[in-house]
Amino acid sequence: MAKGEASAALRPPVDVIEDGNGITLLADMPGVTKDKLTLSLDADNLTIEGEVDMGTPPEMESRYAEIKVPRYRRTFTLSRELDPEKAQAQLNNGVLRLHIPKAAHLQPRKIQITAQ
Repeated sequence: MAKGEASAALRPPVDVIEDGNGITLLADMPGVTKDKLTLSLDADNLTIEGEVDMGTPPEMESRYAEIKVPRYRRTFTLSRELDPEKAQAQLNNGVLRLHIPKAAHLQPRKIQITAQ
């Protein structure tokens, strides 16, 4: 790839589920392993990047490929209500599950009632 040339990447499909405690992102990234997956945070931007290991032996040449771009990349702008420092991520069978909780002061809580 030439210097300065942008690297092409597939945009993985992502489901975003929100509840009172935060958000959960489910990203479909088949072929990506844990060591080829990167999650990065820059200001309010979350970037998910992954590289697919095509598994082609070096002595062989691919004649036909339906997946021509073996990389995934997607960026999200996060709400300031979320606490990305407490995010938890799991990768299972090519599905990334990323949970980002709401900041503690924004999470639902019960208020104790006392009687006099």
